[in-house]
Amino acid sequence: MSPERKKLVLAVAVIFAVNIFVIALAQSASADLYKKGSSGPTVSEIQTRLKNWGYYDGAVDGVYGSQTEKAVRYFQRTNGLQVDGQVGNLTLAALGMQPTGGSGSGGGGGDLDLLARLISAEARGEPYEGQVAVGAVVLNRVGHPSFPNSIAGVIYQPGAFSCLDDGQFNEPVAESAYRAAQDAMNGWDPSYGAIYYFNPVTATSQWIWSRPLIVNIGKHRFCA
Repeated sequence: MSPERKKLVLAVAVIFAVNIFVIALAQSASADLYKKGSSGPTVSEIQTRLKNWGYYDGAVDGVYGSQTEKAVRYFQRTNGLQVDGQVGNLTLAALGMQPTGGSGSGGGGGDLDLLARLISAEARGEPYEGQVAVGAVVLNRVGHPSFPNSIAGVIYQPGAFSCLDDGQFNEPVAESAYRAAQDAMNGWDPSYGAIYYFNPVTATSQWIWSRPLIVNIGKHRFCA
């Protein structure tokens, strides 16, 4: 082989190697990875699913600590996954969750998706204004001293929303719920500051009837 041809072959090999390296970096950057120290609504959902399936008995607080890591290892070991205590795309899929390309730190997109899922589960079939109002109640609670100060914290607060217990929270999200969540996050509040709502036909709590009524929208009473 001539010296010129050797140089050409070497140059092509170098370019190929660089391209492979760049592709690997891009794939790594786009992959989900939740591990000890991560936080946010996706971590809360990981904890919730592990808890519902008996792998985790800690708090659903959106913080990936030692107890969450231990539960993830237990889940991975039981389901034939690589046992590293980290939730990557394969473990997310095993949990029935879709990869989002996030880094596990939480963010506005995650909050929007989480709020939309709650609205869809709690207000499916309600007038659009009522869907926005449900989202507004969540946001009003975030700003209220009696409730957690994050969307994930409010939604996953034990006993706060029945849809987390009856499976509705994991149903497909209605398209209108995404628009309603965005409108609520943009400041529209048809509930006029309400921090509670309930359906008077299905409500079983006597206490909720003691809350001062602000407005009725669809089948829901929104209260202070």
